[in-house]
Formats: sequence, structure tokens, C-alpha cells
Amino acid sequence: MAFADLHTHTLASDGTRPPADNVRLAAEAGLAAVAITDHDTVGGLREAMEAGLKYGIAVVPGVEISTVHAGQDIHVLGYWIDDTDPRFLSRLAELREVRNRRNEMIVNKLQELGLSVSMDDVLESLRTSKKAGDTVGRPHIGDALVRKGYVNSMAEAFDRYLAKGAAAYVNPPRITPQQAVEWILEAGGAPVLAHPGLYGQDELIPLLAEVGLVGVEAFHSDHTPEQEAHYEALAAEHGLLVTAGSDYHGERGGVVFHAPIGARRVAADIVDRLFERRGMRS
Repeated sequence: MAFADLHTHTLASDGTRPPADNVRLAAEAGLAAVAITDHDTVGGLREAMEAGLKYGIAVVPGVEISTVHAGQDIHVLGYWIDDTDPRFLSRLAELREVRNRRNEMIVNKLQELGLSVSMDDVLESLRTSKKAGDTVGRPHIGDALVRKGYVNSMAEAFDRYLAKGAAAYVNPPRITPQQAVEWILEAGGAPVLAHPGLYGQDELIPLLAEVGLVGVEAFHSDHTPEQEAHYEALAAEHGLLVTAGSDYHGERGGVVFHAPIGARRVAADIVDRLFERRGMRS
């Protein structure tokens, strides 16, 4: 059986590898398809699509949109989006501006806590790898904290400072998950709720299904087997597709974050089923 990993990140957002590397690793893992789903950007898609031709693997153009519901970060994946749609690109640029403001707010809180960290420190190692349209996120701030010796690992950076409820966590206003679903549909894509087990807000699934959600990422590297079974059943209950993703972000300090490409996989025919249920540009 052929398989797909439908959730991976690259240097275009907070991954550590170029898009072509993700595609190569997917081919080496024996996958038939891989999705590139960077945060609030489609900057890595062209390189990935070219690498797909080189390595003989299908690359699904995707994105992961950051939203907020009831004070909780909620991520919505979009597959088969039109990455040339001017309105969609403008909307993503607005989301990146919010992300940039959040980064500055986090750095300010770190400074209030007595940590000598600046945005220049965060961007120091990114100047040669980032290009226009790429995003900077919390893992990059975590990298700066590790480099400056305030923490020993990315996990400690999140636990102490960056995760929800941690000392420097901030959550500025963002669009709603419903808006993200609508934007993805309007860009010709298929919206899927990412890693719902991390939110504890199952009521979102029927609410989002009403506005066009087509799938749920039941199989994810941070889900327990019980959660995977639970969300697979919820998806079936609401007539939604079931997807799987490693949420691969590359390696930091020799540790893979979250899991290697292919660690979570689903039958590759899901790629065609997502394509069939994508929205239409308006």
C-alpha cells in the first residue's frame, strides 16, 4: 500500500531543512506523497514541487493557518490551495504581521523576566536562510534561548517560557478557525483541522464542519493511540476525512521535532480524496 505524510514544515517557517530535503526524506521513507504545510506561508512550495519531480514523489501544496478560539491557538491545514491567488497571499501576509508582533511581545516579556534576548538575537542565525514571505516563530526564539544558555533544549524553552501558560507566552488576537476554513476554500483548497488532541475543544469539529471543514488530522505524532481512535471516530461521525501527519520540523540539537517524516502516515488515496473535496476560488 502507498502512504502519505500530510504535515511537514521547512525553512520557510519553523522547520530546519529546505523544502527539497523534506521531499527527499519522504521518498527515502518509502512514501508516495508528502505535504508541505508551513505556518502562514507558501514560500516553500515551488522548491518542493520541483523536488517532487526529481524524487518521483507527489507533493501536496499546503499551508497551516494560525487562528484563535476561546483563547486557544487552533491550527487549520489547507491542502491543494492555489498558491498564486493574490487575495490568499495578501491574507497570509497579514497573518505573518500578527506573528511578527507576537514574536516581539514574547521577546519583551523575556526581557521583563531578566533575560537578555533581542529580536536581533532571534534573527541572527536566520539571515542567510530566510527570504521574503517566510515566517519566524517560537522555535526560533527557543533557538536563541538555547544559544544564549538560558535553557538546555527546545523542550525546556517551551516548558519554561514559550508554551501556553509558560512565563513569556502571549496570544494576540488572530482570525477564527471558521475564517481560516473559509479562506482555504476560497483559495481552492481543502481545510483540515490539525492535531485536535492538543486543544481539548472537540465542539469545534461540528462547528467547522458546518462551514466547510473536510477533514480531521486524527493521526499525529503528539496524539496518544486513544486520541487517534477518538478523532478517527469523530471524523466518521461528521462525515469528514481522516488524515495523518508527522508534523516534522527538522532537527534541533540532534533531536527530531516533532517526529521523523513518515512517523505518521495515511493511505495515499487520501490525497485524491482531498483534491475532490477542495473548494472553488470565488
